Amino acid sequence: MQGKKIIVGISGGIAAYKSAEMVRLLVKEGCSVQAVMTASAMSFVAPLTFSTLTGRPVYHDLFAERQASTVHIDLARWPDLVIVAPATANFIAKVAHGLADDLLSTVLLAVRLEECPIILAPAMNTAMFHNWAVKENLALLRRRGYILADPASGELACGEVGEGRMLEPEQLLALIVRTFGPGDYAGETVLVTAGPTREALDPVRYLSNHSSGRMGYALARAASQRGARVILISGPTSLEPPPDVEFYPVTTAREMFALALKFFPDVDIVIKAAAVADYRPELQAEQKIKKGEALELKLVRNPDILEELGKRKEKQFLVGFAAETAELLTHAREKMERKNLDLVVANDVTREGAGFNTETNIVQLLYRDGGVEEFPLMSKLELAHQLLDRIKVCRRG
Repeated sequence: MQGKKIIVGISGGIAAYKSAEMVRLLVKEGCSVQAVMTASAMSFVAPLTFSTLTGRPVYHDLFAERQASTVHIDLARWPDLVIVAPATANFIAKVAHGLADDLLSTVLLAVRLEECPIILAPAMNTAMFHNWAVKENLALLRRRGYILADPASGELACGEVGEGRMLEPEQLLALIVRTFGPGDYAGETVLVTAGPTREALDPVRYLSNHSSGRMGYALARAASQRGARVILISGPTSLEPPPDVEFYPVTTAREMFALALKFFPDVDIVIKAAAVADYRPELQAEQKIKKGEALELKLVRNPDILEELGKRKEKQFLVGFAAETAELLTHAREKMERKNLDLVVANDVTREGAGFNTETNIVQLLYRDGGVEEFPLMSKLELAHQLLDRIKVCRRG
């Protein structure tokens, strides 16, 4: 996203306040953003808001003084992508029928769609969204190659509940990133497990580990950015799940096991980054265990999710993680053979920058043919994309 040039068009809907946050996120990603507003949009949000966020003057008048008469052409040739958010029913109708009666609609008419993607994010009342005229206009635009950020269901500004709520800024950002992405995982279904699991001792206490879930969430985000359908099964974490992934929160190892087996037959790739508790208490106390002189716990083994998937593997590509504190490659190679894995990501969690609760990682990647590739310190999202690159090559043979 660094250096991408994006026009953000804002038409006259209450959801215009969300567009300010979307612009902030785009700028944070390193994009150059130019806001273009309709006259109605300025009734909801002042242009000063967008000029402050973008560091650029806001365009809104086709015939403003001290402005080139061909400003609409200059703007249309500038961006790598255009997004209109919110796109009202009226503005959608303009675009569908080629009307150009203000600066924003004129810019869109002048953009070469085959060279510059255009995203429209509809926002309107449910009855308007389901009106036959709006539906036909949206269908027409989709056929012409416009990208539609279909609205969500939820509470609307009018107090009603239903379809028509504009997507949240984070969701729109994810769609923009996905549009720029290589799309090399389009048509693939990727199952990712992440985070720790918890095994209750009593209603208050539990056994767990230090996993934050950051690596698994980064993998889910990266796969989604590259066009995959992503199923994320996560133990308890403080993280927000990435937009555009199918999210299934669990607590225990057995809950994660059941969901992994449920989805496994229909996925293409499994990346098991979760730190699953190997053991659980044989008995869970119904009441809080009171402090005494000594406490003895009898533990029993949890099901081994990765080993079971390895036994059932047919077409799936199976990736495991090995977090170790000693004899890293020996333990990782043994795990690969015993669990029938295609790749193992091994990391020594005692190394600075590679342990739990960090934004970075340092890993070694073990291949089936005995090869080992070492990756230097990098962010977990960057590492996630590197791993997806290697998975793609391995699957091609």
